[in-house]
Formats: sequence, structure tokens, C-alpha cells
Amino acid sequence: MTFDLKAAVKYLIMFLIGMGILYLAFQGQDLMKIWQEIKAANLYYVAVSSLSAWLAYVLRALRWQMLYRSIHYEVNFSTAYHAVMIGYLANLALPRFGEIVRCSAIHKSTKVPLFASLGTVITERLFDVLVLLLAGLALLIFQYDLVSHFLQNIIYHHIREKFNQINYRWLFILGALLIFCIGISIYILRRKVGKKFLRIFVSLRQGFGSYSKMKRKRTFLLYTIGIWSLYLLSMYFCFSALAVTRNLQFDAAFTALVFSGFAMAAPVQGGIGVFHWMVGQSLALYSISFKDGLAYATIIHSSQVLIILILGGLSLFKVIMASKKKLETNHR
Repeated sequence: MTFDLKAAVKYLIMFLIGMGILYLAFQGQDLMKIWQEIKAANLYYVAVSSLSAWLAYVLRALRWQMLYRSIHYEVNFSTAYHAVMIGYLANLALPRFGEIVRCSAIHKSTKVPLFASLGTVITERLFDVLVLLLAGLALLIFQYDLVSHFLQNIIYHHIREKFNQINYRWLFILGALLIFCIGISIYILRRKVGKKFLRIFVSLRQGFGSYSKMKRKRTFLLYTIGIWSLYLLSMYFCFSALAVTRNLQFDAAFTALVFSGFAMAAPVQGGIGVFHWMVGQSLALYSISFKDGLAYATIIHSSQVLIILILGGLSLFKVIMASKKKLETNHR
């Protein structure tokens, strides 16, 4: 395996951006008081919150399994679950790398074509994006007065300032160059790879068509709703872990879920920094100080990372041992 310096630099930059946002979020805050609040957290509710998040991972594996069945690949639940957990583990190291890693884990275990798996992952992610966008729209409709200040004063003005600094002539030139480079790359790839490129395209298309071929679409949609409902419960249960957030209701949990969902979409390892800032801002809308919001965000983010490290590590160990055993059997 060759070392890709460009990719390494890119991921390092993303990590540093996340750490920079984390630093800015905590800058000027009383770190000792935040730490005292975290230490005083009710671990029972933290555990219940983590359990809810883990059950969402279980439903995600069941939902993914349905996509494989629709394109006539038999992937059992255990294999799908371990691949999902390994994917989350990989995302802590490199953003979005987990999607490729879990497809690779499925390929090694079941010989399902890698790009067919990637097509199913993109399909399920599109449904997650759709749910997040619908949730964001619902937030705008039903709680516009609450979030309008944040959208206008923090997001809109910041984006407008950035756009005012843009030289549109150079932006147009860069856009044209990007389109040209993409076109040339596709042309060269097709010339060099030939039939292999065609097989990749066919496999991807097969994965993309997994939902349209599914017979139990209602069950798939119920799994999707279940996943996001469990994420919502995870947010809500964790409120009870801190005295300052104990009285918050489901509306605050829903707002925090939407904000954290967009934060986790940022290309930063594990959403570090962005998650903390966004969740802290969401709770500030409900008269929770940003300091207390950061304490809450730190608890729920750290607990879920811990779950992924432990269970993802166990899944990785199981897959490695199974692969080693299979290799030894084939050599006999």
C-alpha cells in the first residue's frame, strides 16, 4: 500500500480545522466549570442515551441488509452490523472513509462487488440527507421565530461577508478549469481502464437501483424513521444527565438533532469541533448558556465516540479473526 501524501495532507488539514473550531468554541469559556459539570453528569442517562444511539446503528445494519437483498446478494445481519461499526470507527480517523471501509468489509466477507456495495451506501445516505432536509424544513416552519436570529445574524451575515470577498472572475475561471479537468479525467480513465470502467459503472448502477427493486419499501422507510427517532431520543435522554438541561423538552432535542445533523455532514473527523459549536448554539436558543451547551455537547459526543471505539474495535477484531481463519482454511 503506497503512502498518498496529498490525501494525508488533506485529512490533516480537515482535522486541524475541526480542532480549530473546537478551540474557538471553548475560547473564553470557563473550562474548569465545564469540566465540573461534566464530572457531575448522571451516568445512567448518559448510558441510556448511548444505548439509543447504538440501537440506531443496529437499525442501520438491518436497513442496509434490505438493500442487498433487493439486488440478490445475501448479507447476514451480523456481517452488515460489523461492517457498519467498522465504518463508524474509520470515520473517526478519516472523514467519509468509513463508507468505503464498510463496503470493503462486506466484499471480503461475502464477495459482493465493492462498487455495488458503494451504490447501496450512497442510496441509504441519500435517504438520510432527505430526512435531515425535511427535519430542517420542519424546524424552519414550526420554530422560525426561534432559529431566525441564528440563521440571520450568525449564518447569513457570515456567508454574505465571505461572498463579498470573492473575486467572481477567478471563481468562474476555477469552475471552468474544474469542469475541464473532470471531463479529461473521465476520458483518460475510460481509455485506460476500458471494460473495467464499464464493470464499475454497472456495479454502481446496480447498487443505486437497490431501493427501486425493493419489495418491502415501507419497512425500509420505517427503519429510516426509526434510526432518526433513536437519534432524537439519544439527544433527549442526555438532557437529563445535566441539571442545567434537565427541563428541556423534545422540541429542544429536535433542534439539537437538526443542528448536529448538519454539523456531522461537515468533512471533519467525527464532526469534532463543528458538532460542539452547533449543538451549543442550538441549546442557546432555549436560554441555555453556551458554556452549558458545550458541556452537554461534549458529554453526548464523547459517549458516542466511546461506544464506537469499543464496539467498532470489537467488530474490527472479529472481522480480522474471521478473515485470518478463512485464509488458514484455504491454505490447508
